[in-house]
Amino acid sequence: MKKVIKYLIFLICFITIAGLGRVRAQVIPPDLMRRDTANQKDAENDDSDVDNNANDISTQLFAGDKNAIFDGKAQYTYVVKNPTNKNQVGTVSYQVLTETGAKLNHESFSVNISRKSSGSYTFQIPEYKPGFYKVNFMVNVTDYDDTTRRAFGIKPDNIRSDYAKPGDFDEFWKETKTELAEVRPDFKVTLLPDSAKDNRKVYLFEMKSFGGLTIRGYLTEPNTSNKHKKFAVLLGLPGYQVGLHPMYGTDNDLAIITLNVRGQGNSRDVIHTLRDEYIFYHIEDKNRYVMRGVIMDCVRAVDFIFSRPELDHDKIMVSGGSMGGFLAIATAALDKRVALCSAQNPILSDVFNLQGEVNWPLDDINRYIKTKPGLTLNKVLQNLSYFDTKNFASEVKCPTLIGMGLLDPIIPPNNVYVDYNNVTAKKHLIIFRDLGHEVGRVYKNYEGRWMRDTFGLF
Repeated sequence: MKKVIKYLIFLICFITIAGLGRVRAQVIPPDLMRRDTANQKDAENDDSDVDNNANDISTQLFAGDKNAIFDGKAQYTYVVKNPTNKNQVGTVSYQVLTETGAKLNHESFSVNISRKSSGSYTFQIPEYKPGFYKVNFMVNVTDYDDTTRRAFGIKPDNIRSDYAKPGDFDEFWKETKTELAEVRPDFKVTLLPDSAKDNRKVYLFEMKSFGGLTIRGYLTEPNTSNKHKKFAVLLGLPGYQVGLHPMYGTDNDLAIITLNVRGQGNSRDVIHTLRDEYIFYHIEDKNRYVMRGVIMDCVRAVDFIFSRPELDHDKIMVSGGSMGGFLAIATAALDKRVALCSAQNPILSDVFNLQGEVNWPLDDINRYIKTKPGLTLNKVLQNLSYFDTKNFASEVKCPTLIGMGLLDPIIPPNNVYVDYNNVTAKKHLIIFRDLGHEVGRVYKNYEGRWMRDTFGLF
């Protein structure tokens, strides 16, 4: 238990800096095929209006399923509390919308909530086809108006993408890995004695990666007198335009690598874009698109792990959130030396179905398209299909953990569920019903136990 606690202390620090940046994105085995009920206490099924004090009108929302996942009709109970000395007259209602905002259904009740009392209203939402839907619950009474925005899923295990993997997807990445292999890594490791703390040594490492670019990151290892000690490895992958620093922790069984891919952190010397421009850097050419090299930087980091005799080459976990989640799945798919994959809210999932659902990254990409005569969004999406998380997901063979928020404004739950359904290896999904581009403590707790149990770190 002490080792689990130590790992969690580290992971909380890691998650703090590994996200997309403009929103809260995070990095962070019993029956791995079973969906986790992430909200474990009944109290967590209560969406209370916590902004109100005991003397104000407030609302509570109770989902019929803790994860808001239903096999048929969705059910919610909406409670309006009226602690005032005045009757409250008006309506309570709900409205269901698709991920693209199309209105599907609306129902309203007239209400008269007596002073010092509460009204409880149960909504049975008609069954829709498999997928995720937005739902707004509204109260409009004499002295109070409020809207609670949530999302729910109907039979999500049946969700599939409408878009197939490119026919030459595997060949494209085989050729890419061949090009990487032709680049001598020239690993260089420098001890940073001034950065040592928590009984851990810190190294800066450098390596030549795809296209001959120099990529950097940090390695931290526990001090040990055991010359034969081999450390399991957590390879932490970065969020969008996030520079990673050394990560320490207090787990004596674990070495930690934080990788700064090209164009990020201390690997920005060749590719040095503005923040919003990174996502479309050379996007008009799949062979030159920045993410091709970024993914190879992650594969080269696995090469680096294999160059180190003190690291256990059989115990490598890749983990990341947002762009880091995308990179975790891509790396595990292309490099079978990875033993565990942990991905939270992975971006670039089911890219053709992002249109009309999200603003980022499509707004930035469309702005770029306007500067390139002849370039179209369809051409860009065709290129992005070679980097689509769902297409990598079907190639992942190691046990995989995925976390998602149903209110994610960057990657909608439909898209992440396509990734999850495409994974054919042992897998586990943790859903955060009321979170956006982030995961909660349940995920961090589970990931730490899962890693230690799988790697036999006791």
